[in-house]
Amino acid sequence: MSGLYNLKPLRVVKTFERAGWQVARQTGSHIILSKGGHSSILTIPVHKGKSIKQGLLRKLIENAGMSLEEFLILYK
Repeated sequence: MSGLYNLKPLRVVKTFERAGWQVARQTGSHIILSKGGHSSILTIPVHKGKSIKQGLLRKLIENAGMSLEEFLILYK
């Protein structure tokens, strides 16, 4: 089991912030994160009452240059 099911969007944002990402802006219900020296940005949907889908979360973790284990350690 991957452990990426039913994760809350705001906790996911906090996890990426612990990894050095910063909130650049919020556009509607999407929070955009950036990191100095990193070419990509992360866009996290924060829809009320909904969790982030596993496929999207895996792609966000990959784009952030993190491993699944690193992400889960910072999430807890």
